[in-house]
Amino acid sequence: MKHLHIVAFCIAVLLTAAGVSAAEVPAGATLQMGAGGSDITTLDPHRATTSTDKPLIGLMFNGLVRFRPGSADFKDLEPDLAERWETSADGRSWTFFLRKDVKFHGNWGRLTADDVVYSLTRAADPSRSSFAADFAAVESIAKIDDGAVRITLKYPDPNFLGRLSNYHGGNIVSKKAVEELGDKFGSNPVGTGPFAFAEHETQRHVKLVANESYFRRRPQIGAIMYRTIPSDSARELAFASGELDLVQGRREQRWVDTTRQRGNMVVDIFRPGEFRTLHINASIPPLDNLKVRQAIAAAINVDDLVQFVGKSVSQKGCSVVPPGYIGEDCSPGAYGYDPVKAKALLAEAGYPDGITLKVVVSNISAILPTMEIIQRQLAKAGIKLDMSVVDHATYQSQIRGNASALVFYGAARFPVADTYLTEFYHSRSIVGKPTAVANFSHCDVADDDIQAARVEGRAERQQELWKDAQRKIHDAVCSVPLFELQQVWGHSKRVNYGYELKGAMNLAPLITEATTLTPR
Repeated sequence: MKHLHIVAFCIAVLLTAAGVSAAEVPAGATLQMGAGGSDITTLDPHRATTSTDKPLIGLMFNGLVRFRPGSADFKDLEPDLAERWETSADGRSWTFFLRKDVKFHGNWGRLTADDVVYSLTRAADPSRSSFAADFAAVESIAKIDDGAVRITLKYPDPNFLGRLSNYHGGNIVSKKAVEELGDKFGSNPVGTGPFAFAEHETQRHVKLVANESYFRRRPQIGAIMYRTIPSDSARELAFASGELDLVQGRREQRWVDTTRQRGNMVVDIFRPGEFRTLHINASIPPLDNLKVRQAIAAAINVDDLVQFVGKSVSQKGCSVVPPGYIGEDCSPGAYGYDPVKAKALLAEAGYPDGITLKVVVSNISAILPTMEIIQRQLAKAGIKLDMSVVDHATYQSQIRGNASALVFYGAARFPVADTYLTEFYHSRSIVGKPTAVANFSHCDVADDDIQAARVEGRAERQQELWKDAQRKIHDAVCSVPLFELQQVWGHSKRVNYGYELKGAMNLAPLITEATTLTPR
C-alpha cells in the first residue's frame, strides 16, 4: 500500500510540473500507441527532427495554419491559430488575425500576438531552432495588437504559408513557458494542441492527456500513452495481445501483405515518404577523394533495394531532391550500378585492395535490413563496412557527432526543393556547426545556387538554379539517392481517426478531437 501511495505521488508531481494537475486528467478512453524508436530526443517543436519525436509534436502544438487532418498536400492548408490572413500585392507583407479563444496547456495563459512573434523569431534563430533556414526570407515579425501579427519578407516566397504550418518551425510555443523553463522546455513542452504533455518515462513512454480547453472542442480520447518499442516483433505481439491500439508497422511489402491477410489490423500506408539517402561523409578520409565516392555510388544497386522494400511502400529516387517535390530535377540521371567500374575507381584512387569504413547504423527495421543489403553490395566492390549497430537514439546522436563514414538517413520535409537542399546540402547545415541541421556529407558545392534560388522571384529562373544545384551535388557525389519510403502504421478496428488518412506531415496518424476509440 505504501508503494502505491508513492507511485501516485510521483505521477501527481510529474503532471503538476507539466502544468496539468492530477485532478485535471480527464476521464475517457486511453489510446495506446506503439512507436518504433527507443526514446524521444526532445519535445521542443523547433528542435524535434526525429521520426520518434515528430508524432508527439503534432499532437501538442498548432501553427498559424495547418495541413488538413489526413493530408500532407500543401494545397490543403487551412486556418489554425490564425482565423484569417491578408497578403500584399507584392507578396512581401503577410498579416495574420488570431483566434480569440485559444489557451495554452495548464496555467500558461492565453495565446496572444506576443507568443506568435516570439515563436517565429525563435524558429528563425539558428542558435535556437533546427529550422532557421526555412525563415531566411523573413525581414521582420511585428505585433500589430494582441490579436494580429504582420510578417514582412525580404522577397516574395511562394511557399511561405507552408512554413507557418503546424510543422517544424511553424509551431507556436508559449513565450512565458519557454522563458521560465529555459532548457527544460524540451522535456516539459507547452502548446495549444488537442493533447497536453503529462509525463515521460525514459525509454518506456510519453503520456499525453486531453486538452479540456482545446479551442476546437475537447478531444474524445481522454489520454494517449505513446510507448517507444524499438523491437518490431515486440510491437506486433503487444498489438496482438490487445496492449496497443495503434502501432508503427514494418515498411516492407512482405509485412504489409501478411498483415492484411491476417485481418486483425487495418494497415495504413500514407505520405509523405521519408526519402532514403546514403550520405557520404567527405570529411573522413578516404571519402574526401572523389573517385572513392564515385566507387561507392557505382557499387550500390538501387533497383535491388527497391525490390526488397516493395512497390506498395517505396518509390525509386532520381535526384537528391525527393520525388514529387517542387523543383525536383532528374536530368543528371541515376548513378549506374557497375561493381567492376567501382573496383577500377578504387584502384585509380590508390586503393587496389579495397577500403574499410566505420559506419554507425540504427537497429530499427526501417534502416538495419537495408543497410545490411548495402553492406553486401559494397563488399563485392572491395568496400568493407565495419558497422556498429546501436539503438535509434544513439544513432541520431552519433551521426550528428560526425562518427559515421556513411549515413543512411530518411527524411520528409515540406515538399519544395529549397527545404531539402538547404537542410542536407548547404554548408551552413553541416553537422558540428552551430547552424547544423543534417548535412552529413559536408557538401558545399551548391551553396551559391541554393541561396540564389531562395531569393529568386521568377519561377523559371528559380527552377534553373535548383537544377544547377542538383547537378553539382550529383557530380560531387555528396550522396547516393535511394528511394522514398512511405509511412506504414496499423490500427485496431476500434480506432476511428475521424478523417480519411492520405498523409500526415508528422509521420504518424494524427489523433484529433474527432478521433474515437470504441470499448472492447
